[in-house]
Amino acid sequence: MNEEQRSILLQSSSRFPPPKGTKLSYGTAGFRADASILQSTVFRIGILAALRSLKTGGAVIGLMITASHNKVSDNGIKVADPSGGMLTQDWEPFADSIANAPDPESLVKLITEFAKKENIPLDGAKAAVLLGRDTRPSGESLVEAANKGICSVVGAVAIDMGIVTTPELHWMVRARNKGLKATELHYFDQLSTSFRCLIDLIPEKSGDNHHPIGKLVVDCSNGVGGEKLQVLKEKLNAFLHLEIRNSGNSGILNEGVGADYVQKEKIAPQGFFGYSDVGISECFRCASLDGDADRFVYFTLTSNGDNNKINLVDGDKILSLFALFIKQQLSILNQDVGVGVGVVQTAYANGASTKYLNDLGLKVVFTPTGVKYLHGKAEEYDIGIYFEANGHGTVLFSDHFLSWLDGIKNEPCSGLEKQNAAKRLLAVANLMNQAVGDALSGLLLVEAILQHMGWSLDKWNQLYHDLPSRQLKVKVADRSAVVTTNAETSVEKPPGLQEAITALTSKYPQGRCFVRPSGTEDVVRVYAEAKTQEEADELADSVAKIVQQFLGSHFIA
Repeated sequence: MNEEQRSILLQSSSRFPPPKGTKLSYGTAGFRADASILQSTVFRIGILAALRSLKTGGAVIGLMITASHNKVSDNGIKVADPSGGMLTQDWEPFADSIANAPDPESLVKLITEFAKKENIPLDGAKAAVLLGRDTRPSGESLVEAANKGICSVVGAVAIDMGIVTTPELHWMVRARNKGLKATELHYFDQLSTSFRCLIDLIPEKSGDNHHPIGKLVVDCSNGVGGEKLQVLKEKLNAFLHLEIRNSGNSGILNEGVGADYVQKEKIAPQGFFGYSDVGISECFRCASLDGDADRFVYFTLTSNGDNNKINLVDGDKILSLFALFIKQQLSILNQDVGVGVGVVQTAYANGASTKYLNDLGLKVVFTPTGVKYLHGKAEEYDIGIYFEANGHGTVLFSDHFLSWLDGIKNEPCSGLEKQNAAKRLLAVANLMNQAVGDALSGLLLVEAILQHMGWSLDKWNQLYHDLPSRQLKVKVADRSAVVTTNAETSVEKPPGLQEAITALTSKYPQGRCFVRPSGTEDVVRVYAEAKTQEEADELADSVAKIVQQFLGSHFIA
């Protein structure tokens, strides 16, 4: 590092002192905290993003300012690598180090050592970082801090994309690094064109029913999804009957609304309690996005007089619908066995969904909790499908398989039916975000498949019936005392804990239980399933008490 670069870094970082007494850690969701203490962190991650661009030969890197489904007073920052995926795990320790460096001198020393270790040129080489933010009031000032960090690396430029969904920014990074057009207009054009293609390819006599499947009402969490979904609504008005609620014009971001709230609480979001919404025909469908529109769930309102109760259709059911449709298209191509299809879940996936997927003849594999693990595993297959129960996921296609589909599509001797199946799968690949989970693209694929099948939401929800489950948190002094293996389904340490859990679980029909340390707080999480809700509750409580005995915990939260 030359003296000019060192001087710029020292001077600029002195304007963003780190908050005292606070230690932040880069996780799956990047850094998240109260927005009031994030200026220094965001500035420093701007530097990291510029260094990452230099390390990758000037590739475009992304920085997204968001706290997703967190409360409005929080914010956060995460990095998108050149592929559009998450920051490589190898750089996470460096992110932690520079975020927590106590002063400018310590910060510059860390940067100097890291640049030398990684052979990063600090000689004015070109670097580029795309900046995006959600609708939080704190976003504008944090983007400015990130901009200052990026521009404190000589040769680096920041490109502000404004207010975008998290998946949009990831998509833009991936597209730019592939040499493709990557504006928001191109993003919406790709989604709408792919959706219309799938609708146009529906056979005339397809599905169980042959009538329009009715209106979709979407809760947009009072976040960025409302504005963006309105754009798609205008493009697809003739193909999809959409009604947008909680779009941000009134109400508070993520407060009593959104996919996270609906999935965890299993009640309707604000704005869906009115009498007119209840008891409407089964054609009436509802969905919820989260605050930055990277996850979604579906639901219907019950008609039993309890207006805020819902029938939830979560990420496991979304995954199952996508897997079923893809398998059907592969069967038409006579490739339902020959193509490597991998369905990726975590231990939190309901056991009934895993059984359903296995019964379809699909390979189901498990990873530890966290999108970075799911996405990485899904990339190993010709078609990789992953979703968490919270509604975050996507469908990935290998370049080799896409080339093969192109050949089928353009080969007349393949026959019209096979050509159309290939075209459908290519449209799915273009519709689904290949970089990260995307609520808008996922929502459109659900709607296209329901129209293709002629299914109501209730019909979809009958694919299988979830096993009753219960989740608990056990407060512990040191969560690191619990070490898991086998994709977090089995406890390795402390000795004896797994044996005790297994003995308890064996007493319950269809019982399944695992524990894992939280990644963000000093708790051990307990998940239990059983044949009845009473048994699932009892199993969870019993295992929580065992965890208390082994770890000397204080209380159950």
